[in-house]
Amino acid sequence: MTRTIAAQPLSAAGFAPFGDVLDATGDFRLINEGLCRRHHDRARMDFGTGRAGISVFDADPRNLPYDFDLVERHPDGSQAFLPMTTAPFLVIVAPDEAGRPGAPRAFLTAPGQGINLHRGTWHGVLTPLAAPGLFAVVDRIGEGPNLEEYRYSAPWRVTG
Repeated sequence: MTRTIAAQPLSAAGFAPFGDVLDATGDFRLINEGLCRRHHDRARMDFGTGRAGISVFDADPRNLPYDFDLVERHPDGSQAFLPMTTAPFLVIVAPDEAGRPGAPRAFLTAPGQGINLHRGTWHGVLTPLAAPGLFAVVDRIGEGPNLEEYRYSAPWRVTG
């Protein structure tokens, strides 16, 4: 039996238990002779004993409704997704319940929004909703495994 969740617009308050919203809103300071607004220190990056690395992901787009049963987490570092287009993407996250993911939540980004997932946050796979699915990804590079996967016993369906 498929369980359904409705995706909600991505907001800093709604996403706070899972990570940071990366966008150009709120306080800023002018730099570059007053021609650039710097929205400073927008994410809590955490790489443990590793180092920060920047990769480029090229993911196939998906459609809503979207069915999934797999989530993952990275216990040794945060992971930021910065879209290289203005197309929205779907963000699926779940609270940790004694080492396993709880009921997931889904968020739809607005143009110009990226995310940073806190270390250990259960999340769905990268889910662009339009091509190209190009993202700059900042995450931990280092020794040892940094991936745990979990499959729900029944799939979840995300609606728009």
